[in-house]
Amino acid sequence: MQYFDAVGRRKTSVARVRLTPGTGKRIANKITMKKHLQREILEMIIEQPLKLVGLSDKVDINVNVNGGGLSGQAGAIRHGIARALVKYDEELKSELKKNGFLTRDSRMVERKKPGQPKARKKFQFSKR
Repeated sequence: MQYFDAVGRRKTSVARVRLTPGTGKRIANKITMKKHLQREILEMIIEQPLKLVGLSDKVDINVNVNGGGLSGQAGAIRHGIARALVKYDEELKSELKKNGFLTRDSRMVERKKPGQPKARKKFQFSKR
């Protein structure tokens, strides 16, 4: 059976995506995508690259994702799906790139600094 592997990343989440020609099954960590992500908006995020190229019900997706929260995992899965679609058909690359699905979102949480309660928040200043 032919399949296309890709890795997607977002924040601290890593998604290993396997795309196979099929009927539109979505599996994440051995359970359905709907059960794993819990929110409709996150399911919509994952479907974006597939809807763009019109392969929503023509491919099965099996994902192994870990790290981060649900939103980061959804972004990682979307990135992985887009990369796998390019391996599936090289001609889809320009359209996916134009819509920003192949770009790794590099925004990360800023570290906490010493002498401050959070990354940017400061303790209250007292003049006297």
